[in-house]
Amino acid sequence: QVQLVESGGGLVQAGGSLRLSCVASGRTFSSYVMGWFRQAPGKEREFVSAISWNGGKIRYADSVKGRFTISRDNAKNTVYLQMNSLKPEDTAVYYCAAAITLTTIERHFGSWGQGTQVTVSS
Repeated sequence: QVQLVESGGGLVQAGGSLRLSCVASGRTFSSYVMGWFRQAPGKEREFVSAISWNGGKIRYADSVKGRFTISRDNAKNTVYLQMNSLKPEDTAVYYCAAAITLTTIERHFGSWGQGTQVTVSS
């Protein structure tokens, strides 16, 4: 398995931007599909984005398409989530996760980070 640590969360105004990072260790980072999920208070965890090992295949939830950008740097064992035009409904704990193949299904991701809080104010 791979160990994951997220960072970069914080408080931003609506319309602002934030960049999340997730650093992996323990296994070869480039062999994993990487994804981002989020969970708001009182709601279920939901898919945000995923990226294949070579960056050639990317998926986004409809709610973030056009505003968020996922990327990865295999040399740094890091995946990023650039979040622009943030809305109050984006407020949630954001989790980094790793899977064997490209997927948007939560149960297919076997390794998870501890999460980082993102709060968007009006």
